[in-house]
This record gives sequence, structure tokens and C-alpha cells, in this order.
Amino acid sequence: MDGGEMQQASSTGIDAPACAFATIRSHGASVARSHAYDWLALLLLVAVEVLLNAIEPFHRFVGAGMMTDLRYPLKSNTVPVWAVPVIAVIGPMIIFVVIYIRRRNVYDLHHAILGILFSVLITGVLTDAIKDAVGRPRPNFFWRCFPDGIAVYDNITTGVICHGEASVIKEGHKSFPSGHTSWSFAGLGFLSWYLAGKITVFDRRGHVAKLCVVILPLLVAAMIAISRVDDYWHHWQDVFTGGIIVWSPLSATCSSFHHPLMRKGCGLTRT
Repeated sequence: MDGGEMQQASSTGIDAPACAFATIRSHGASVARSHAYDWLALLLLVAVEVLLNAIEPFHRFVGAGMMTDLRYPLKSNTVPVWAVPVIAVIGPMIIFVVIYIRRRNVYDLHHAILGILFSVLITGVLTDAIKDAVGRPRPNFFWRCFPDGIAVYDNITTGVICHGEASVIKEGHKSFPSGHTSWSFAGLGFLSWYLAGKITVFDRRGHVAKLCVVILPLLVAAMIAISRVDDYWHHWQDVFTGGIIVWSPLSATCSSFHHPLMRKGCGLTRT
């Protein structure tokens, strides 16, 4: 594409083709301005996510007869909370930057970063909204409610009378669905979709190694999800649902911002 065609594409409000030679210095400001409202919407999602984490979730009734399924050990997280955005968001962004350095396509870099942020934040808002509304107790709720192991129940309703730390009890009512799972699949699922387009995994040439590259991020997300059950922080239904609800926002953001599977001739294997 020559300079005239590039200018014409920008003036019509249509992003340049995926393979156009456009750097951050030459086109970064213009592409950011053209998506200013998208970035504002992203900031709004961040604010909603912060609010959902701050409010008190619904405290579902927990009776003495339910404690058999809620008395699993209170363990530390195999995958800490801070590690999830590092693995599912920052990690993929590093890959996006590496690809940008090779291909010098600011449109691809911008859409990839904006797309993965939307995928993760929309999924996060959905997940935390459901968490707060449902208020399902975690498998280790007993030890959150009664850290000394001495159970106290209401004489009439047999409902729990917790004497644990308020913040720990609050977190104990956020089992369904799994946030670790949904965030991991939102970010790493986007990365898989992105890589599928970049290395033209579905080019019908029989290169199974390409498919392995695409599956690897999903495998990492699956292992994070499994760790939530192993740590007794979630029931299996929480993890299963967390892995399912992500696919609608994921597919929507991929289609809106990147279309990686539809772009031919732009894979890393092509020059």
C-alpha cells in the first residue's frame, strides 16, 4: 500500500490492512484518536469492576446440614490473585509487542491490546456481577466462618453465626463462578485466537505443530482452572461455568477488533 492509499484508508475511518507498514511513531496517535471512545468505555469497565469487588456479596443461607460439603481445608492459592493478570494479560501483551517489533504494524498491536483488555474486563464484570448476586459459599467456608474450629449456629434456623474476619467471610461468599478461570480463558483464549491467525494454523497444509502452539495457552488456562478445585477455593461447577461464560465476550472482542482467522497473508511464516 502506498502513502495515498494509506491516507485514503485513514480518512474514511477504516483501519489500514493488517499487513500495512505502520509504526507507533507514524500512525500511533491517529489510531489511538480513532478509538478514543473505545478506551473511554474500557475505563468505565474498570470502574465497574472495582465497584463490584468493593460491594458486599449476597450472603446466602448456610445451615449446619450444609457444612459437610463446606469443610474442606483453607489453603493458600497455588496461583495467587496477582499472578492471573500477569499470566493472562501482561504475558500475551509481551507477545503482541514482539510481533509488532518484527512486523511494524501498529494497527495490529493496538487492536490486539485493546481487544484482550476488553475480553478480560467484560468477562471480569460478568463474573463478579454473578458472584455478588449468587453468593455461593466456597468449599472452605467452614474455616472462614469458624477459624477456631468451634461452630456456632442459630438455635431456630440452624444458620451459621460466623465469628471470623469480615473480609475473609466476604470472600467466602464468592465461589460461583470462578474468576481465576474466566480471566485466564479470556486472556489466554484471546492469545490463542490471535496466534491462530498469525501462524495461519488453519491453512490446510497439515502442520500440526502450529495447532500445538495455539493449544498451549488454553492448556495453561485449564491448569489454572484445575488448581482452583485442588485448592478447595471452588466447586467444580464454579470452574466449569467460569470457563463457559468467557466465550461470548471473547468471540465478540476478537471479531470486533482483530479478525485474526480471516486475515490471510499476514502470518509470521509469511514475508
